[in-house]
Formats: sequence, structure tokens, C-alpha cells
Amino acid sequence: MKDILEAYKNGDMELEQVIDHLKDLPYEDLGYARVDHHRKLRSGFAEVIFAQGKTPIQVAEIAKRLYERENSFLATRADQAQYNEVKKIFPQAKFEERSGVIFVKDEKLVPRGKIAVCTGGTSDIPVAEEAAITAEMFGADVVRIYDVGVAGLHRLLKVLPELRDMNAIIAVAGMEGALPGVLAGLVDKPVIAVPTSIGYGANFGGLSALLTMLNSCAEGIGVVNIDNGFGAGYLAAQINRLVVNAIEKK
Repeated sequence: MKDILEAYKNGDMELEQVIDHLKDLPYEDLGYARVDHHRKLRSGFAEVIFAQGKTPIQVAEIAKRLYERENSFLATRADQAQYNEVKKIFPQAKFEERSGVIFVKDEKLVPRGKIAVCTGGTSDIPVAEEAAITAEMFGADVVRIYDVGVAGLHRLLKVLPELRDMNAIIAVAGMEGALPGVLAGLVDKPVIAVPTSIGYGANFGGLSALLTMLNSCAEGIGVVNIDNGFGAGYLAAQINRLVVNAIEKK
């Protein structure tokens, strides 16, 4: 909104163009979806497409409408058919197949601040990538530190100096879900815990990891839902933005 009004004020945009940009605010009704173009104005970040349950054409059309406003878009829980349809409109679109994320980044976006995404094991990477890509799409510089679970604690201890330099840390783990609690006891940064559904039968599809994280005795842990990498990446990006803005105001 600010950019549009500044462009009009400076003579870089005609009145008709301004009206064209504003006519679909606060949302654009596509019949099957109401694209929330005011989301970024209210919460700081643009709307994200939850692709599960949508047809490939619906995902592609919503992506098109978001890109027209933001020069970027992010779709989570997507599949190959949806990606194929999106790619017809956006040849530059990327698909992280493991995590089901389709995205086009704004080329002008400059990463600010640092977030770490850690996993207990390699099997947790699909959820971790959803978190990492989400945080990157919202402006964070993301450091990936995978396979540092508590079964080999020396691996985690070796990267502690790097982790202590982050604005927020996302810890993704299945099985018993101990990684976030251990991390929170070793760093002075907020830790966002993500339980995954990875594990044997008594893992109960991630419930055991979720309960471990909720019941951790370490301070400074926030827990998102099972396999919710997007939620963790979004929250970490919000924390990172607050830190970066506070530093820049000094």
C-alpha cells in the first residue's frame, strides 16, 4: 500500500493503475477462494497457500494472484500435479518434493538476521525443509544443521558456538523428541520445537515427541503441532524480524 501511494505521489504510477491495484483489497474473491491481499499489511507476511485438498488449477491461479502483488508466493503440502500446473505459469518455480513446498522467491529480497533449523535425524529433514523454506521466504538467513540428535550428543555440542549466534532456533525431532529440551538448556535463544511423526509404533504418530516437548523442564521452548514445519518457520521469522528491526533502530 505504501509503495503504491509513494509511486502515485512521485508520478511513477497513473491513477488508473492505483485503482487497479486497490480494487481487490482487502481480498480478491475467486469464487472458491478469497485471496487475502491485506495479510501482509496486518501481520507482516503475505498469505501462504495450503495446497492440500485444492486442485492443481486452483493452486496455480491463487499463486498467480499472490505473485502479482508480492513478486513471490509459497504453497505448502503440495504435490507433483500441482507443481506441474504452477510451472506452466511460473517456469522459475521450485518444488521441494520431500516437504511438498512450491515457491518463487522475490529476487529483491535481502536476507536479514539468522535462524537455525536443526533436526534430530535425517528422517526429520522433510519437515525441517518446510520450516527452513518458510523462514527464508519471509526474509531470514537460514542455517541448516541436520542430524544432531541426542543419540550422538557430541554432534550437537560441536555446533553450539554457531547456534548461540542465532536469533531463533527451530528444533525438529521425532522418536522421543528430546532435541529441543537439550538445546534450550544450552542456549539463550528461543527454541521452537517441532515434533515429527517419525518413529516406531509407540511414537503414536508423533504424539510421544509432542508430549516430551510440551513437558520439557528447560525454559524458552515453544511447541508447534506435529509435522508443522510451516508454523515453526513462520514463528521463527517473526522473532527474527523483531530482533533485526530492534537492532536497526539503535
